[in-house]
Amino acid sequence: MRLIFITLLALILATVVGLGATWLTATRGTDLGTLTIGAWTARPKTGTADVDPYSRASIARSGELPVGTGDGVAFTATTDDGNKPLDGRCDVVVSGVTPAARFWTLTLYDTKGHLVANSLQRYGFTSQEIIRGADGAFEIRVASRSRAGNWLPTGGIERYALTLRLYDTPVGVATRTQRDAPMPSIATVGCP
Repeated sequence: MRLIFITLLALILATVVGLGATWLTATRGTDLGTLTIGAWTARPKTGTADVDPYSRASIARSGELPVGTGDGVAFTATTDDGNKPLDGRCDVVVSGVTPAARFWTLTLYDTKGHLVANSLQRYGFTSQEIIRGADGAFEIRVASRSRAGNWLPTGGIERYALTLRLYDTPVGVATRTQRDAPMPSIATVGCP
């Protein structure tokens, strides 16, 4: 009787640990095959047949359509360069240049992956509509209140994520450093 009880307890414990680990990796992801440059993180293999099973489960759960390796790569940032979470009540500046790409987009999402509602219906910028300086660099203000120039409204939400998608770019699995792929900096410049 004792052997049956211990066996059942071990099976229940193994099931709870296995399901818990699966739930955590499917909801939070893993660092397998992750490329991190500054505050930006990408998983270049998610759009390929070589995707790891944890990323595949996360994609299936979220329903997102990843950018294929032949098409480009998507970088996401949830913190600034100082590792402070992006707060929609603060002013955040995304500035600099992007890696070489035929086309890019920068989009603002809430923590659930939805576009952030705002009265202007502006959800991001593209490389073709951005206002740049003479040196080719740009500056985008991400803030709840109107700003001059490239302004991306947050709607005052508490937390958000920025996604930079680079299309037709050499950035990928072999990229390792800021020198290989010069990513824009992210800085929190003011909080009420």
